[in-house]
Formats: sequence, C-alpha cells, structure tokens
Amino acid sequence: MRQGKRMTKMNTFSILTVDDDPIMTSTLQAYFQRSGFHVDTENEPEKAVERVRNGRYDILLLDFLMIPICGDQVVEQIRRFNKDIYIILLTGHKSMAPPIKTIRELDIQGYFEKSDRFDQLELLVESCVKSIGQMRTIREYQRGLSTILDVLPRIYHLQAAEKLAESIMEGVREITRSEEAFVGINSCNCVEFSAGNGLGTDLPECIMKRSGSYFTDEVVDRYVHMFRDEGRKEPVAEDQLLILPIRSGQMECIGLIGTRCPGEIRFEQRQLLEIFARQSAQAVQNTTLHAMVNKQKEELVKAYDDLRDGYIEVVSTMRLMVDARDIYTRGHSDRVSYYAVRAAQQLGRSSEYCERLKVASLFHDIGKLGVPDSILLKESKLSEEEYEKVKKHAAKGAEILSAIRRFGGIAPIVRGHHERYDGGGYPDRLRQNEIPEEARIIAVADSFDAMTSDRQYRKSLGYEKAVKELIEGKNTQFDPDIVDAFLIILNDYEKIKEELAWTYEEAVL
Repeated sequence: MRQGKRMTKMNTFSILTVDDDPIMTSTLQAYFQRSGFHVDTENEPEKAVERVRNGRYDILLLDFLMIPICGDQVVEQIRRFNKDIYIILLTGHKSMAPPIKTIRELDIQGYFEKSDRFDQLELLVESCVKSIGQMRTIREYQRGLSTILDVLPRIYHLQAAEKLAESIMEGVREITRSEEAFVGINSCNCVEFSAGNGLGTDLPECIMKRSGSYFTDEVVDRYVHMFRDEGRKEPVAEDQLLILPIRSGQMECIGLIGTRCPGEIRFEQRQLLEIFARQSAQAVQNTTLHAMVNKQKEELVKAYDDLRDGYIEVVSTMRLMVDARDIYTRGHSDRVSYYAVRAAQQLGRSSEYCERLKVASLFHDIGKLGVPDSILLKESKLSEEEYEKVKKHAAKGAEILSAIRRFGGIAPIVRGHHERYDGGGYPDRLRQNEIPEEARIIAVADSFDAMTSDRQYRKSLGYEKAVKELIEGKNTQFDPDIVDAFLIILNDYEKIKEELAWTYEEAVL
C-alpha cells in the first residue's frame, strides 16, 4: 500500500535523461520508471534542449561528456529560458566533472559518478523531488492567495443574494481549479439555518449554485442534513471531496461551500478554501446588513470591521508567504519593524506614529509576491531587466494595501521605502522631505538588516561594515538625522540581537 502511494506521488514528477549512449538512457529510464516516475530519453544533446523548451520536465539527468556538445553547454542553453528545472550531471569519473564554480554558475543541483548502482543517484533525485514539491506548495499558496485577492472585490461588492452566490461559486472554482463545485446560502436574512429554515434544496429561501454533474440534489441534501440536523462543526474532507460551512461571526452556519477536485485534496487547498469561506461569510452578512441598514446600524459597523479583519488576515498570510519563499529572508520584516519602531521612539515620535510605522514595516515587502521565484531566489547577479521587475514591488505593495481604508495611511510609506534621500531611488524619485519620514526610517532599518543577514547571493557584511555603510550613506541614500538616531539604538546591539533571536530561529527552521 505504502509503495503504491509512493509510486502515485512520483508519477507527478517527470524526468528527461540525456546521454549519447542509448544503453545508459534506457537503463536509467527502466530504473526510475520502476519507482513511479515518468521518464523520457534523448540521445542527441541538441535535441534535448528543444525537448526541455517544449516539454514540462522537472528533473534533467544529463551526461557531461557528449558529442557534439558537452553537458555544461547544454545546461548553459537551457538556463537561458528555463530557470526552474533541476539538473543532475552524470560523469564517467569524478575527475571529469566540471569545476564547482561552473556547477554553481549554471545552477546545477548535483553530479553523479556513473556506476552499475544508482542508489546515490536515486537519493539525489529524491532530494530534488522534495525541493520541487515544496516549491509547488509555495506557488500553490501564492496562486491561491492572489486568486482570493482578485475574487474578494467581486464578493464584497453589494449585490443580490443570487448574484453573490454565483460570485462565491466562481471563486471556489478558481481557487481549486475544479469544475465540480456548489454554494448554498440563506437568501432571507442569513441567520442560522436550522430545521425548517435553512439550506435544504426544497426551501425557497435557499440560493443554490452549482457547476459540474457531481453535486446533485441528493448529494447536497446529504451534507445539508449533516451540518443542519446533526450539527456538524468540522469540514468534511474525503479524498477528492471538501465541504465547508459558511459561518457568521457568531459561528452560526449560514451556508455551505463544496468542491470535488480531480485529485486528492491537498492541505494547502483546504487552507485556502477555509480562508475563502471566512471571507464569503463576511460578504453574505455584509449584503444582508446593507439591506437592513436603517434598522441595524451597529451590525453594519461590525460587518465592516469583520471585512477589515478578513482582509488583514489575507494580507498577513501573504506577508508570511513572502518570508516562506526564501529561507534567507524569513524574519526580515519582523526585524525591520523592530528596528524602525526603536528608531522612531528615539526620535520622540508618538505611540500612534510608531504603531503606523510598525504595520508599514511588517508589510513593506508584500509587493514581492508579484516577483517570480526565478528572480527572487536567484543566487547570481540580476540582469537589468530582472532588477526592473524587482523594483516594481514597492508600488505593487502600495497597490495591495490601498484596497482597504485601514491601510490607506501606510500605502504611501510602503511605496516610498526604496526612495533615496538624494532623489535617486524608486519608484517616484522623491527626495528629502518629499519622502514620508516613516519610509525614510524603514529605508535605514531595511538596509541595516539586509547587510547584517546572510542572503543566497552573499554572506552578512557584519556589524562594523554595516554601520560604516550607514554613515557613508548619510545625505545620499539616507536621511542623516534618522541614521544618527539609528546609531544610538545600536549601542544596545547585543541586547537587540537577543530580543530578535526568535526571528533568526525561524529563518533556520
């Protein structure tokens, strides 16, 4: 049973094995197909480049010494258009392998010395599979959260219950990428549905929307009975099927969301749909409360608060996803927020000012969700085109935060945190007092933490070098008064490191 599940899992990963020796490629194909992988072979290196360009391969097993071009030349051509494929170089002897510098520059994940046993090669491949699986999960979270952000304006828009149910169902389909979905909501007053007043498909007050052929009246009624009559609290998760309640702020069930995916429901899909169910609940209540605005103004205010908190939840989750994408920057936003608030306190700013700065600092890099992993995680120097894409994250972050009134005051701060005091920054080339002071503070805190942290493309500069860089950057990159205040708080640097130790532990984990 366990072996069967493993083979099913491996079948989602594809391998291309390239060697000018047909016997070697056939042997590798047979070996890894027994483990459940989908394996293709190619004996001409130039054709292999085109197969990678036109196919969807996760791992490339590539011989180093081939005719007419060697493996490193093949990798060089592939890396021009594909940064994601994992490559393992096969050599006849360790002495024939390219130098480590070349392996790093070409982003080769490892090399294997050929023998009549493939145990070590299988371990290398399984290590690649784990990394690819983690990146797939991160990308699924990123895609799902982006989808939720796109859908939220549609379901939060005031509309009739019929249209709202349709919008929620379309959101479920987009998040899960499944045609089999249903949504049921109470169209009368969105109060608790209990016996005689709820979601049963025969009740006129129920709005039911469905797509696909799986969710018939009989199937839906079974789950309505489970949640309405039996009082079930937890979601139903059965292989391909996921049913979640839409609950009000008082935890009363006011609807159901259901989906049936082509494959087994993954953990990240369930998490994303649970987030969306909470947002849907706020949208349902908001629609109802607006119809009752003259009688229940207090509930209307609460609905807006719930919408705000819901959006904060999504944006906060997105902020954590930015950290999760790169082990080198985990905890970065928390440290920048800490440094920024300490600097503002040293400057004598108010508690309200410091709270606004704290939130802006936590979300200062949220726009990086729009930067591709191939650029964000690149270990070598960025090209001019790649750097231009990275520079857009400040404006993108401000755009995300501007979508809710609560964040209106911090959006300009996030937009300006890469402006320079001398006007040479981005995105607006502001200078001196044209830049919000909070953004100028974040610029100093952000730079200091970046310089004193290990990154994938370089090691930490160390405390002394970072301080020197701050001083040399006064009046050019940084506001001199803010640098002076920042240097004062660094007098307690050893104590600060102890207080921030948990953020570095997260990065290790």
